[in-house]
Amino acid sequence: MSTRQENDRIDPVIEDIRQLAEPIAAGEKPRERWRIGTEHEKQVYRTADHRAPSYDEPGGIRDLLSGLTRYGWKPVEEGGHVIAMSGSDGAISLEPAGQLELSGAPLRSLHETHAETVRHIDQAKAVGRDLGLGYLGLGMWPDKRRDELPIMPKGRYAIMLRHMPRVGSMGLDMMLRTCTIQTNLDYASEADMVKKFRVSLALQPLATALFANSPFTEGRPNGFLSYRSHIWSDTDPQRTGMLPFVFEEGFGYERYVDYMLDVPMYFVFRDGKYIDAAGQSFRDFIAGKLPALPGERPVISDWTDHLSTAFPEVRLKSFLEMRGADGGPLSFISALPAFWVGLLYDQGALDAAWDLVKDWTMDEREALRDAVPRLALDAPVPGRASLHELSREVLAIVRSGLDARGLLNQTGESESVLLAPLDEIVATGKVPAQRLLDKFHGEWGGDIAQVYKESF
Repeated sequence: MSTRQENDRIDPVIEDIRQLAEPIAAGEKPRERWRIGTEHEKQVYRTADHRAPSYDEPGGIRDLLSGLTRYGWKPVEEGGHVIAMSGSDGAISLEPAGQLELSGAPLRSLHETHAETVRHIDQAKAVGRDLGLGYLGLGMWPDKRRDELPIMPKGRYAIMLRHMPRVGSMGLDMMLRTCTIQTNLDYASEADMVKKFRVSLALQPLATALFANSPFTEGRPNGFLSYRSHIWSDTDPQRTGMLPFVFEEGFGYERYVDYMLDVPMYFVFRDGKYIDAAGQSFRDFIAGKLPALPGERPVISDWTDHLSTAFPEVRLKSFLEMRGADGGPLSFISALPAFWVGLLYDQGALDAAWDLVKDWTMDEREALRDAVPRLALDAPVPGRASLHELSREVLAIVRSGLDARGLLNQTGESESVLLAPLDEIVATGKVPAQRLLDKFHGEWGGDIAQVYKESF
């Protein structure tokens, strides 16, 4: 989740609703300027007892952030607390319960984003060794109750923690117990955005299935393969889901603006502080009638903040954000952007992927989304025996798209080398969660503490 900072630039007041599409349209870039942004979260734990460390305790989250300064990272403060770090590899931030996130820099190739991820993990592990901290690459805490988890000192999180129980039963689980891998990709035009949005939204359940990695809750199997994905089904229906309007004729920037205007607000950021506007209307804000700031009108940065508070399966800001994957280890962190770049950054691959999904009905898309958290690749899919069968076709398209890019690493390998963990999953039909369950019922003897052997 983004970390807001004050800036000195002039921020235009929003005087006309037509201004709201401008930050989205400003994301248009020619193909040669398309970049890849990778975000990944991981659970932080004490190696001595597997406890989740608090922010303030000696050797806790604050000290972890401070330790990263040895690698050139610069602290970002809010309310006197260091809550993020900035550097040449992007930004390091904290999720609500101390999950550590890297929001990587926009990079040209998957080889570069893989190297960035390796650097970050090596740095985090080095600091962690000094502090007695380790990291899990899972989609959800496998053994922690909510009340066992700390809360980070970030103003927007305090607002969200108060608001979540009003709108769904699992929003607090989403905030406190889950981790994800995400990929941010560019578009050339409004039409290019529309096609990429539709393909990525239709195939987001496949990404959820391939990366399903959250089968445990509070120490026991929970009946799901991606419980993290299931959690989103009752987090906040006004800001989540499969967005049927994306597939309607005429969809574009303005239609997405209309959707976002109907998403209730969380906050307004003023003078370094978050003002609680949870449940209030951005339309009222534009009219100068926001109860949290009566008489004041929004500026463009208020709108860009608001764009970050919707959580659909794919999110549009000044880029497209793929949001369907559970957290995972290094090889999976690199495989997710490889999957999406292969589909969306080569025109032939994008066209072939659209041909696979263009005839699905909205009911079929929703049914697939609902089935995947429990069934993963065994979920039924229109026109095929299962999602597993479709995965073979999609992965072939992904590989062709990556190979067509012609970007090689130092040993002459295409970006498709990063698909190796997905190749194994498609070959066996067994996703990461199923491998963990096999270990739990087998060599671990039902002892969930053994999951910590799966850490980075």
